[in-house]
Amino acid sequence: MSKQINVALIGNPNTGKTSVFNELTGLKQKVGNYPGITVEKKEGICKLPRGVKAHILDLPGTYSLNTTSLDESVVVELLLNRNNKDFPDVAVVISDVENLKRNLLLFTQIKDLRIPTLLVINMADRMSRKGISMDIPLLEEKLDTKIALVSTRKGTGVEKIKELIADYKNLSSKPNIDTSIIAPDYFERLKKAFPNEDLYKLWLVITQDVNFMPIEKNMLKGFSSFDIKSKSELKKLQHKETVVRYQFINNILKEAYKVDLSAAKGFRAKLDKILTHKVFGYLIFFFILLTIFQAIYDWSSYPTDFIDNLMASAIEWIKNGLPAGVLTNLITEGILAGISGILVFVPQIAFLFLFISLLEETGYMSRVVFLMDRLMRPFGLSGKSVVPLISGTACAIPAVMATRTIENWKERLITILVTPFTTCSARLPVYLIIISLVIPEGRFLGLSYQALTLMLLYLIGFGAAIVSAMILNKILKIKSRSFFVMEMPTYKLPLLKNVVYTVLEKTKSFVYGAGKIILAISIILWFLGSNGISSNFKNAERIVKERIASKGLSDYNKRNIEESLNAYSVALNDSVLQKKYTIGIEAIKDSLEVRKLDLTNKAESQEVAGYKLEHSYIGYAGKAIEPIVRPLGYDWKIGIALITSFAAREVFVGTLATIYSVGSDEQETITSRMAAEVDPTGQRPLFNLASGISLLLFYAFAMQCMSTLAIVKRETNSWKWPIMQLVFMSAFAYIVALIAYQILK
Repeated sequence: MSKQINVALIGNPNTGKTSVFNELTGLKQKVGNYPGITVEKKEGICKLPRGVKAHILDLPGTYSLNTTSLDESVVVELLLNRNNKDFPDVAVVISDVENLKRNLLLFTQIKDLRIPTLLVINMADRMSRKGISMDIPLLEEKLDTKIALVSTRKGTGVEKIKELIADYKNLSSKPNIDTSIIAPDYFERLKKAFPNEDLYKLWLVITQDVNFMPIEKNMLKGFSSFDIKSKSELKKLQHKETVVRYQFINNILKEAYKVDLSAAKGFRAKLDKILTHKVFGYLIFFFILLTIFQAIYDWSSYPTDFIDNLMASAIEWIKNGLPAGVLTNLITEGILAGISGILVFVPQIAFLFLFISLLEETGYMSRVVFLMDRLMRPFGLSGKSVVPLISGTACAIPAVMATRTIENWKERLITILVTPFTTCSARLPVYLIIISLVIPEGRFLGLSYQALTLMLLYLIGFGAAIVSAMILNKILKIKSRSFFVMEMPTYKLPLLKNVVYTVLEKTKSFVYGAGKIILAISIILWFLGSNGISSNFKNAERIVKERIASKGLSDYNKRNIEESLNAYSVALNDSVLQKKYTIGIEAIKDSLEVRKLDLTNKAESQEVAGYKLEHSYIGYAGKAIEPIVRPLGYDWKIGIALITSFAAREVFVGTLATIYSVGSDEQETITSRMAAEVDPTGQRPLFNLASGISLLLFYAFAMQCMSTLAIVKRETNSWKWPIMQLVFMSAFAYIVALIAYQILK
């Protein structure tokens, strides 16, 4: 049996590397981090001709092996370490047909490492439109490699890539360029000092010191004693190397690559002028955001309601089907109740990732980054800071890691500290359920009040990040100066397969990541809520029934029963008048009595369950923290949810779903159960406008995510910054929520 081939996909950003990766691996892929490094690692399996399998590693995008960020240094580290288990048997360099000259710089560097390297030229479907023609056999001859001309949009050329990978042993490993010509004497001394090492590999090891970070040099004994040039001298030699490489590339492209300029100009420049306009650009972006949030509400309402009702029915079916006991209660009130509090939000999360993926696939997101650079500069940030802030709408953890592309330490630190203010997808379940409870339905200019509220929360989070950045820019005494340079990718229609893969991968990651935490917390909460040692807990049913016998049901339950009976009576009388039913007055009275008895029994059961919960372990814990959260309009149950959601914000909904289901005879949807909760006065719903707005603002500003704090510590290499972040954001969130509740109540 032949061994599995290791394949590294390498390329500049925006060359369609992810599309090629998806075409090769399909759904046989997984995402993780490089060992010891919080940089995303995508890998998958590809079946090649003759039954051979390839392990495909999608490396971070890089413009060259002269690294400027940690993402890029990951590529260099792997290509220099033949002992790494992922070291490639063959490197596949992905280029795009419109930027071949720039892409070939990276290709020649990798080939000079004597790794079998093949070239994939992507986006071939754009050649005729852009007036591009190529002589592929001549390119193969001059570059001493094999080339696959590919269009992932049309699905052409992928089989050719597989054939070339399977036949990698016949690829040439000869370098394209003799790097030593940039400094013959220096390289001659280098060769004499390390006769058994490849010269270009040595050169890369040396020059990493003047780039982003030093590389490990344990593989080179005696390296420290070698006469290494100064950083300024090495930089000059790097520039000289780049010039030599481009001379080589230009000479090849003069013969093998032609562009009819008259066919290439037009549409992109006109569209860029509109989308990056200093006025219309912002208006268009604002309109797109409004449309996204409206769609999240309108499109997801049907699948959300379906999942909500399905989970409630499933829980009730299991509870009725299994024998009563601890195990049944654990499954229905603990595990399923908690998880259902997250599953109902999968449609909204999926739609959010869908729109983010569409904006990235079309090339519009890069225009947003460029546009926002103007807005960020006065606040001590650059357009590069927008990338983490925008990616923070998915999750703050990869967003904080994305700051590694920011070379300037002050800008990077400020971006790390303010990014958690951006509304991430974990906040979305909290926002959606609270908004549905406290914001009335209705529309303004075709947009629902609820969608506008969600949009406002996103803007508030972004505004808090910007203002915080401005304050930090003035407080932090770190000298810095930076320039914003970025590439504008060409516009293209989104590739459906890429969008689907992205939505599935991100949604699955969200559900699995949240699910594990929620499952553990739900089981703990169920146990704490289902058990107690006090006499009040053990005798709850007798105590509550005696209280009801002497004082009656709570005012809130009495009012609910009366309103429900009135509505039922009206509906029944209407049905009789419309001849749907032919029953007499006595029958109507009997029906109302039965209805009243059912409602009363249900209310009694709920009051018993509530009393037991209040005197359980979790009840006492909640009562202990209630004085802290009471001024914000919250009860002890919300207080418990605030504490558990520090593990992850989305746990808030799962916690309440578990707490409210403990001891409940009837399984209801989480929304209806929360809507039925009353405040301590028993006069109004617990989730009213004042408490709802207070909660929304608390979650907009609070650092309710221990994983983000851990990543901040790792990125800053100090506990100082995450602790300051936690204290400031929590205090700020508490004060804002307090003020909002006291004003609105």
